Amino acid sequence: MAWLFLIVAGLCEIAWAIGLKYTEGFTRLLPTIGTVLAMAASIGFLGLALKSLPVGTAYAVWTGVGTVGTTVLGIYLFNEPAISLRLACIGLILSGIIGLRLTS
Repeated sequence: MAWLFLIVAGLCEIAWAIGLKYTEGFTRLLPTIGTVLAMAASIGFLGLALKSLPVGTAYAVWTGVGTVGTTVLGIYLFNEPAISLRLACIGLILSGIIGLRLTS
């Protein structure tokens, strides 16, 4: 169950990171509320995951899921560059997440 909480925490991290773009510097009310709720949910689910997962592993996976998801959505939603080196780096982060999962 802890790994499920951790994945949900990572997905919430993606939501708040992307949400920040839509808040336009916290000047738009609804995106700001959604972003703050996603932040709280992300930390809450991370806290639940930390009940049984090592903090180093959980934190690295949480930030890794957030980084990969935010980068991929940035490419898709905001036409950010999808150059080979950037995609290779995403692959390295994914391999780190998988490696941490396999060793925990």
